[in-house]
Amino acid sequence: MKKRLPSDVYKALHKTTKYGASLDIDVANTVAAAMKNWAIENGATHYTHWFQPMTGVTAEKHDSFVSPRSNGEIIMEFSGKELVKGEPDASSFPSGGLRATFEARGYTAWDPSSPAFIKDKSLYIPTAFCSYSGEALDKKTPLLRSMDALNEQAVKVLHLLGKKDVTHIDTTIGSEQEYFLIDKDLYKKRKDLLLTGRTLLGAPAPKGQEMEDHYFGVLKPKVAAFMHDLDEELWKLGVPAKTKHNEVAPAQHELAPVFETANIACDHNQLTMEIMKKVADKHHFACLLHEKPFEGVNGSGKHDNWSIVTNTKLNLLDPGDDPYHNITFLVFLMATIAAVDNYQDLLRVSVASAGNDHRLGANEAPPAVVSIYVGDELAKVLHSIDTETFEGTTEKTEMSIGATVLPNFVKDTTDRNRTSPFAFTGNKFEFRMPGSALSVADPNIILNTAVASTLEDIYETLKDVKEEDMEAEIYKLLKKTLDEHKRILFNGNGYTDAWIEEAEKRGLYNLKSLPDAVPQLKDPKNVDLFTKYHIFTKEEIDSRYEIYLENYAKTIHIEALTMIDMVKRDFTPSLFKYMKGVEKELLQKKELLGAVHGYELRVLKELDACSVAIDEALEKLEADVIKAENTDDSLEKARLYHDVILEDMNLLRTPVDTAESKIPSEALNYPTYDELLFSLR
Repeated sequence: MKKRLPSDVYKALHKTTKYGASLDIDVANTVAAAMKNWAIENGATHYTHWFQPMTGVTAEKHDSFVSPRSNGEIIMEFSGKELVKGEPDASSFPSGGLRATFEARGYTAWDPSSPAFIKDKSLYIPTAFCSYSGEALDKKTPLLRSMDALNEQAVKVLHLLGKKDVTHIDTTIGSEQEYFLIDKDLYKKRKDLLLTGRTLLGAPAPKGQEMEDHYFGVLKPKVAAFMHDLDEELWKLGVPAKTKHNEVAPAQHELAPVFETANIACDHNQLTMEIMKKVADKHHFACLLHEKPFEGVNGSGKHDNWSIVTNTKLNLLDPGDDPYHNITFLVFLMATIAAVDNYQDLLRVSVASAGNDHRLGANEAPPAVVSIYVGDELAKVLHSIDTETFEGTTEKTEMSIGATVLPNFVKDTTDRNRTSPFAFTGNKFEFRMPGSALSVADPNIILNTAVASTLEDIYETLKDVKEEDMEAEIYKLLKKTLDEHKRILFNGNGYTDAWIEEAEKRGLYNLKSLPDAVPQLKDPKNVDLFTKYHIFTKEEIDSRYEIYLENYAKTIHIEALTMIDMVKRDFTPSLFKYMKGVEKELLQKKELLGAVHGYELRVLKELDACSVAIDEALEKLEADVIKAENTDDSLEKARLYHDVILEDMNLLRTPVDTAESKIPSEALNYPTYDELLFSLR
């Protein structure tokens, strides 16, 4: 842009992207012309307004630059109006009742703060998406609103703290992405993976992850080649992919990018998920982003590393060498602690999905109870504030491993806690609850807005304090805030039953499933938060409530129907065919020997018992699916799917998996877990 735009236009656009200034149509026309020329020079023939509806994936409609003329010739055109506004059909996207089918018009609006890019010979323009009457129908619009809210409140507090040179803050995100890679041919043979993203049947492989040999292990050549191409494709699109490695489960991997401004980071994570699947396909893989594609091994998450940075390059969550006397850090730390405690229920809602419900609380992801890990150093600082007895700063410790050839290094002042949902990790917080397939926008909308709210409370408390009294009043406020919110702090093992019991005593939420969590959206304190900072209107909150529940019910409905179909058309024919073969062999033995004993008879009896259990469970599941579908109330329907249908599916899976473990792999119509998880070489 700097190279191609006139200086005054570039400055105007920069002012818009950094500070939210309105964009003049003349500037938009100039930008559009330069953007079109750049795109055409790089092979683009079309442009698209790229947006993020409430489906969880991105959407796009492509128009060509071609404009015909009366003399039969064409010219390539792209105006400022076309750049700034598009008009996709809004009626076919989830709206939670905001739009009826006959109310079709919707608008996309250019987001100049997120860079345009070229992909597949089209110019992609990141946009927000709203209805004809202005309601947000996407993830980007509320995220941008939340960033504005946090910016306004943070700057006010920073000016109180003497940081008068700060004019703007940004939240920054580094979103680590976990995923599975499996052979594409095997993937195509699994109806459940094709239709639902997870395996609904499958006996465990003889080996899982118990040897702990896959984590950070040597990359298999095919996987390494995929990762190399993935990095290059992401770099071409401006996505700063940085780290790649094997994850804990077999066939599981992770990619981590460099930190970016929240809005851009969210756009880039959506791109990352899309490009992962495309590159995987070229390498004859299937990329699985479901939170729990395989039973019995770790699922996949998306770790949201969140911090706040000023226009003066100050990281407000960096404690420095002396955190106890770093008042700016302490204020923003305490604001975050209070925000997480006040809106722990909303943070849980922000990561709720049918897929993530399988992952949260298992020994691979944080529990459904939200808590904050601050580490030993900050725990000591907070204890000093609480008791008003300064204990001194933590001494830096030099680590010596013992071998003379190895260098000494300074030990970190805090450990890492993988069991914590919200952990301080040096100069940022890592929110570990988001699921791998979810938009990272949702948790950041909540974080930004909740922290904006607590910062405003701090500002209102301190705004009339005299400068000479400010430091003393801040420490008083820090102590008061800590007293009110220290229940959310927990530095121990989040996987233990003892912690869940302790969390209940502390009054923390334990919202185990989406139907448990989503009603919290309508809690008056949460509605007040959203409407006060103009993140969502009351109608937009209601629509999201309905969309969450509708998506949940639809997801499990599809899973149930897929499971029924697989059992009826794929598994039981294999089972009966194999049983018939065993029976034939037993009859031949009886004819020869006069009696039958041993392994074949035992297997036949066990398989017959499984077939009876399968029939009973199948009948129950089919009947309960009909009952759930005939339920009108969205919350009641979601609860039926959680409490009844999922239990029915587990009941059906048990005898199927038991029988599968007794059948030769070649007798089955689909690949088994050991083939899926260990076939890559």
